[in-house]
Amino acid sequence: MAIDFKVNGKQVSVDVEADTPLLWVLREELEMTGTKFGCGIAACGACSVHVDGAITRSCSVPVSDISGKSVTTIEGLKSADGTLHRVQQAWIDAQVPQCGYCQSGQIMAAVALIEATGTPSDSQIDEAMTNICRCGTYPRIRKAIIAATGQAASAQQGDA
Repeated sequence: MAIDFKVNGKQVSVDVEADTPLLWVLREELEMTGTKFGCGIAACGACSVHVDGAITRSCSVPVSDISGKSVTTIEGLKSADGTLHRVQQAWIDAQVPQCGYCQSGQIMAAVALIEATGTPSDSQIDEAMTNICRCGTYPRIRKAIIAATGQAASAQQGDA
């Protein structure tokens, strides 16, 4: 079955079974491996992408549900000239990654949060950032989110 949608601003058409998870279409059919497989049940968030601007865990969404929609992956956050998104740069500056496996999903969740709130409060960060990081880099994730919004360093919490 041919399914048409946009990925990172480019129109694509894939010929796959309708119930194929979006994650596998991105990774296997479109060779966009920045989005990671973690749990397969939408619990961990490693597979997070944006669908029409909304954070979506791609491991549990059938690609048929994406027909006609727009998907943004971690690869699509950079500008055309290669400049990193401000959240990606904040992640580097705050040295967030440890093993790094969950980080593309964490970044996608943080971008969605910032786009929705502008400058999220601590409680909004707590509520929105539900992705799992087995290395426990949550304080650095918070620091990067705050930095990406231009909030003062004094507003930042712990530097684990």
